[in-house]
Amino acid sequence: MRTRSGLSVLLLLHAAGVGAQDLEPRQYSNAPVGLNFLVAAYATQDGSVLFDPAVPLENADLSIDGPAVGYARSLAFGGLSGKVDVSVAHVCISGSADYQGQRYTRNVCGVTDAKMRVGINFIGAPALTMQEFARNRQNLVVGASLQVTAPVGDYDPARLVNIGTNRWAAKAEIGISKALRLWTFEVALGGTFHETNDDFFGGSVREQEPIYSLQAHVVRTFSSGVWLAVDSNRYQGGTTTTDGTLNRDFQSNKRLGLTLSVPVNSRQSVKIAMSTGISTRTGTDFDTIGAFWQYRWGGGL
Repeated sequence: MRTRSGLSVLLLLHAAGVGAQDLEPRQYSNAPVGLNFLVAAYATQDGSVLFDPAVPLENADLSIDGPAVGYARSLAFGGLSGKVDVSVAHVCISGSADYQGQRYTRNVCGVTDAKMRVGINFIGAPALTMQEFARNRQNLVVGASLQVTAPVGDYDPARLVNIGTNRWAAKAEIGISKALRLWTFEVALGGTFHETNDDFFGGSVREQEPIYSLQAHVVRTFSSGVWLAVDSNRYQGGTTTTDGTLNRDFQSNKRLGLTLSVPVNSRQSVKIAMSTGISTRTGTDFDTIGAFWQYRWGGGL
């Protein structure tokens, strides 16, 4: 019997910082009610990587790396399966970039914004006990989630490059997962909406349009419990306005990734995830790799 959690890849996103960039295989798969997941991760990114990719920098050569921790629990919502998860990271940013013709260097470490999410599978994934789950075979699952980003990360309005974003954000998503023997095909459509940052660089007021994303995954599961996913994502939108002036920072980017999960025993697994930008209009042209350890308990395990 194999259970899953999309939390591991979520932790990797803390170093990238933007929910629209999500590459999360198996986010809408089912799991027995009452299972707890604890995840520890370490990720590193290199290139034109920012927590806010719409920041008007040029020739950015930055690195972000650090550990992250997260917790998830599978729940029942009126007979339907669901999950809640939270995560936060501590990262360091180092490197340089051009702004208005001048080269700037930034080296800083701190806590990221915290991410909290609630998801529910409303078709094809009933709430099951461990014993019921062992007899169940996934077919078509349809679910939805809402993720909220709380602005608790380190932020300095005198700097363009920051770890925190100084604004709330919410991402609503709907996902479909279809299992065919040892293969699973997934697609998810989402929109990320941002609160106004009223203390942007130099005391400016900055607004941002929603960013819409479409991610897809092809997952191959092996009899040993190992699974491998090919992940892709396209997201666009996010044009900003600073003090009433519209900026030319519309995003239209694509990413491609791989995720490998290997079970250690019935309670533990390790994962490796990597991704790269394959088409970039504004920001986020970077490579990323992360390693994860996941421990699960409860739910009759």
